[in-house]
Amino acid sequence: MLKAKSLYHLIVYSILFIIVLISFFTFIIIDNAHEELQEKIHTLKIDYTNNQKALIKNHVNYIINFIDYYYNQNKDTKSVETIQKEVIEAIEKLRITDNRNEYIFIYDFNGKVIQSSVAKENIGKNFLNVIDPNGKEVIKELINTSKKPFGGYVDYVWFKPEINKETNKVSYAKSYNRWNWTVGKGVYLDEIDKLVHIKEEEYNEKISNYTLQITSLTIMLILYSIFIYKNATILIVNDVKEIGKYFKESQKNDNPINQNRIIFGEFKVIANYATDAMNNIKLRTHMLEDLNKNLEYKVNEKTKELTNLIESQKQFIKNSVHEINTPLSIIQTNIDLLKMKIPNNKYITNIESGSKIIQYIYDDLSYLVKKDRVIYEKEYLDFTTILKNRLDFFDEIAKSNSLYFINSIEDDLYIKFNNTELQRIIDNNLSNAIKYSYAKSPIFVKLYYLNDDEIEFSVATNSQKIENTNKIFDDFYRENSARGGFGLGLKIVKDICDKNLVIIRLDSKEKETKFTYRFKINEDTTT
Repeated sequence: MLKAKSLYHLIVYSILFIIVLISFFTFIIIDNAHEELQEKIHTLKIDYTNNQKALIKNHVNYIINFIDYYYNQNKDTKSVETIQKEVIEAIEKLRITDNRNEYIFIYDFNGKVIQSSVAKENIGKNFLNVIDPNGKEVIKELINTSKKPFGGYVDYVWFKPEINKETNKVSYAKSYNRWNWTVGKGVYLDEIDKLVHIKEEEYNEKISNYTLQITSLTIMLILYSIFIYKNATILIVNDVKEIGKYFKESQKNDNPINQNRIIFGEFKVIANYATDAMNNIKLRTHMLEDLNKNLEYKVNEKTKELTNLIESQKQFIKNSVHEINTPLSIIQTNIDLLKMKIPNNKYITNIESGSKIIQYIYDDLSYLVKKDRVIYEKEYLDFTTILKNRLDFFDEIAKSNSLYFINSIEDDLYIKFNNTELQRIIDNNLSNAIKYSYAKSPIFVKLYYLNDDEIEFSVATNSQKIENTNKIFDDFYRENSARGGFGLGLKIVKDICDKNLVIIRLDSKEKETKFTYRFKINEDTTT
């Protein structure tokens, strides 16, 4: 790598670099122009071909429509042979161009020429077995293609009288099934060579202009560099040295720079800025040292307070979870005893519903407390049985909210998953469905095989539309704060699904919301 030991060397290196750089860019510009030309030629060929295809297709469809219309108008008064003869005469007069290379041809399905504007001597002859230089049976392929519902195109090589040689041609053919006619029109593609030649001439002219402009620019830059080298370099170097000398001396004293020793006014301004900057730097350095010491002390104090607060919150949740378990078990046991003595009592049903809600909240809190300390191992689980059991658990809660479940659950669906995490996914979705459904509406629960590797679990409700679907899985977010809850349930679900590569899909409309979860049957990878 070249190292400039002085400004003089830098100017010389700059001139050499400019020459190399301009040569490099000249090559790039010419190369890009060539690539641009090739792209334009390619696009031109495609556009021209597509445009010609569209024109001949429109013309053929126009002729087909004309034939059908003429037949329907005269079928009751004239014979088919008379109508066909009049149609052929009309088609000859309906030519939309004077170009003798663009004409309508008609064959019957046996290959006999019915109409040919430019080769009338061929009318009545059979061309079914005619092949082009590439061995393609042209007429047979045109007839077969025309029998398709919308007709089609055929590419082949055909003799062009105008240039007295064979060239590429494309034709569109469509059948008129009532008379077993194949109606078609073709267009030669050699016209595109003329357009390509025009583009190549434009390219050569553009390259010549580029070369002239780049050469002129190179000469101007070199002359300008030499001027700078001769007239300004020495003066600039002297001013720079003077400013550098000041920075060295400012470390020992606070004397301002001597501006009489500087020539250029711009450098005098820089010198003033340098003096102010050095003074401000020294002043702010002392201020920052004092401020940093004060901030460091305050940050340490606040960090200790926040750490203690977080630990207190974690301990509170742990204690709360532990303390809830015993009285919750007592409540559930006594509810079971009351149900045995007083069955079908709505008050007991409401109490049981409330206790199950507490049980569901307890399970969520218990999972949050343990999830970072416990490894949830996977095993093969009977998803069908677990889902049915959880539906039984939430059935009383649904009834107390004037709701009911409609489920479609396939039997014997097994997946490799953790039981606790699977229950948290099911419980949070069922709980949210009960919480946000309209009264006296059904909750649709489905579980079924999607394919050999996946099963799908979904919960759909009649409820308000979720406006912020991107936030619904965030911590403490609740779409409707009036319905209670902590906003943690779907966050727990999202974390479990992400960890186990479960795909979540949320569809929410004006009166229906559906959560869908796609599980891998044998997924054994966690992220």
